[in-house]
Amino acid sequence: MPEMYFRLRWPDAAETNHYSPSLVIKEYFALGQALELPAFLERMRTALTIASDRVEAKYGFACSRARGSLADIERQATPFLSNSDARVKILEFLP
Repeated sequence: MPEMYFRLRWPDAAETNHYSPSLVIKEYFALGQALELPAFLERMRTALTIASDRVEAKYGFACSRARGSLADIERQATPFLSNSDARVKILEFLP
């Protein structure tokens, strides 16, 4: 199963790397795309859940790293939830 990392830029200009056990992230996000926070979170939840489910279908257990990435992303998003202009940008897909 091809895994990948991806880099995000948060509204405060901080950059973070995250893991996905599947390339499904590329189906939900485009390089350079800046999404409003609610839309970003909805897509990310969907994509990382699909990625974890693919691992479970293949190996019989969910991907704890994908769930951990989602938890990290949701935690990092929390300070910006009250800002209606907050956007998250997809900077890079890493092998």
